[in-house]
Amino acid sequence: MLALRELAFGYGTRRVGAGVSLTVRPGEALCLLGPNGGGKTTLFKTMLGLLPPLAGQIVLEGRDLTTLPRRDVAKTIAYVPQAHAAFFPFRVREVVLMGRASRLAAFASPGAADHAAADRALTMLGIGHLAERIYTEISGGERQLVLIARALAGEPRLLVMDEPTASLDFGNQARVLAQVRRLSERGIAVVLSTHDPGHAFLCADQVALLHNGRLAGLGPPAETVIPDTLRLLYGVEVAVVPLPGARRGEALCAPVLP
Repeated sequence: MLALRELAFGYGTRRVGAGVSLTVRPGEALCLLGPNGGGKTTLFKTMLGLLPPLAGQIVLEGRDLTTLPRRDVAKTIAYVPQAHAAFFPFRVREVVLMGRASRLAAFASPGAADHAAADRALTMLGIGHLAERIYTEISGGERQLVLIARALAGEPRLLVMDEPTASLDFGNQARVLAQVRRLSERGIAVVLSTHDPGHAFLCADQVALLHNGRLAGLGPPAETVIPDTLRLLYGVEVAVVPLPGARRGEALCAPVLP
């Protein structure tokens, strides 16, 4: 689905990271971990084609990303931001319908197929009951699920999510992570970032550790989310405690205060 090959990324002449190579397959979830300022957002912007690679290559479904028309990229990759400033009182269904923009011709209005795709996305995420609610009046967790539904309405094959659990309470974090797991089980490739390394155990098949713009580790959560690598990433001692009887090898990660 997506392959990064010795990718260097940054802004103009300022290089933020380099030497990043990884592969994401259909139905696979990859969790990107790293400290603030480590290059995660810049890497995402480059993966989405919003920034040109400074070196290396991004391959999307066997084709060089930089050679693809933007409409083709938009049909394949959907992006879910960590925050969305909403000012207009759109209904939830209207917000989700906006995800069909990449499928419409210029100046075309959404048709029956577009409305059906929006309704399917709402149903898939279990928020069909919110369809007629005003987007600005629902909770933060519900808004995050609506943004995911908006992305899914475009029928992407790859979903990129920038800290989808940021600012959410404990319960809503769990709900969003459960949806990430279900989406990958449906065959959608997912790349997400988070500041909580324990989230990787809940939803990821692979974990990429980004430190100073370079990969410090890549592999299954049990092999990468360990005290040594977390100490390198975050500069603090971290305890990784397996949960008894966990089906996916889930573990809790907590800093050890000096």
